Amino acid sequence: MKENRKLLKEVIKDIRHDMTDEEVLNLLADSKVSVSPEKEKGKDSLGQRAADTIAKFAGSWAFIFSFVSVLILWMIINVILASKAFDPYPFILLNLVLSCVAAIQAPLIMMSQNRQEEKDRRRAENDYKVNLKTEIMIEDLYDKVNLILSKQLQLEKQMSEKKTEDKVPKQ
Repeated sequence: MKENRKLLKEVIKDIRHDMTDEEVLNLLADSKVSVSPEKEKGKDSLGQRAADTIAKFAGSWAFIFSFVSVLILWMIINVILASKAFDPYPFILLNLVLSCVAAIQAPLIMMSQNRQEEKDRRRAENDYKVNLKTEIMIEDLYDKVNLILSKQLQLEKQMSEKKTEDKVPKQ
């Protein structure tokens, strides 16, 4: 907690030459936090939604099982058809199809990962702003509690002095 307070004071000290604490609080209070990615789905383009959907499916067990099934089916059909096969054994056409799938799938997955990275960055920025606001508010409350305690001690001191004055006989 002391390290966080020290860090916060350093941040505020760096900002202080331009702004007061009140202005920093107002700035943070007025700053917009990132919109949650779930609320932004309507803003995605068709290509972005397609990339996300393909990346989601391509990273699943359903894709692996269906892809292996298609490969095995392709090979079995071509082995059974033997001389009349549309892709005889070494399965050159199958290799071409697999290369094309990999060439198309890789950039789609990268696009989806880049979009996810941007969402994570916005989420982290939002967390930072919320944490900073909370830290400043806690620091302010801490200062106010300390002020109240010091005033309470002063009042107790005054009351004890007054009691001792009342107890002392007047001449």
